[in-house]
Amino acid sequence: MGKVDNRDEIRDFLATRRARITPQQAGLAPGMRRRVPGLRREEVAVLAGVSTDWYIRLEKGHISGVSEDVLNAVARALQLDDAERAHLFDLARAASARPRARGRAVKVRPGLQRMLDAMTDAPALIRNGRMDLLAVNRLGRAMYWPVYQQRCSGPVNIARFQFLDPAGAAFYPNWELAADTTVALLRTEAGRDPFNADLTQLIGELSTRSDDFRARWARHDVRLHHAGSKTFHHPAVGDLTLDYESMDLHADPGLNLTVYTAAPDTPAHDALRLLASWAATLDVAGDAETASSRLRTRGL
Repeated sequence: MGKVDNRDEIRDFLATRRARITPQQAGLAPGMRRRVPGLRREEVAVLAGVSTDWYIRLEKGHISGVSEDVLNAVARALQLDDAERAHLFDLARAASARPRARGRAVKVRPGLQRMLDAMTDAPALIRNGRMDLLAVNRLGRAMYWPVYQQRCSGPVNIARFQFLDPAGAAFYPNWELAADTTVALLRTEAGRDPFNADLTQLIGELSTRSDDFRARWARHDVRLHHAGSKTFHHPAVGDLTLDYESMDLHADPGLNLTVYTAAPDTPAHDALRLLASWAATLDVAGDAETASSRLRTRGL
């Protein structure tokens, strides 16, 4: 795909947001038969309080130097959520920045790894915006064991596993939702850092090799990913529905910490305990099949 073209990103993002809003949702009269889905450009201009020519120019990607007040007005007119508003501002900042080549984040600091290792009862991981798994604790590696079976050079990558590895569909019972989330996170990161060479390379690879990825990428969906629940199907312990907390590490820009937990006395908590037993057995047995067999022998 080459270097990300920021003007194309702006054009497509604004056009897709405009297309999803009906006149009724915007408080406008339906009017005569419409030739375009959603709002017309002139309607967005009226709602944002700018001229039609100005908005057309903006939607063509000429966003550099636009004031925050105007961007906020456009965000309100297009009914952007918090993630979309932040993405619009990221696109504006990138349009004003000088292109610079950047690669993947540096290695995780030893102190962060020690922090992960101190979390013995909860799977925890550190990833970058490219969805590379850069560090995990013992339980995190056990939970993401299928992902770590990828044969690839460089860091293990969640997006590559989801879209290119047949095991991805089995690991994520709600694969459609998981895929939507991953692509939205990658799109968000591309807005923050459009000249990241490693990120651009990954997007190009996935777009070329996966129709599912390519269709989702074209939607220009973005999201913030802070808290919620996820369901995994682990080959050794079955379904795991866990709560997660995800936070950016401000001392290490570009890195994100995610920790998974389960409420006490729940099936998910029991499944985590079983996962911990499997992880301990795996350390001794050396392979997953033997570890699973020993758990079954012990009645776990």
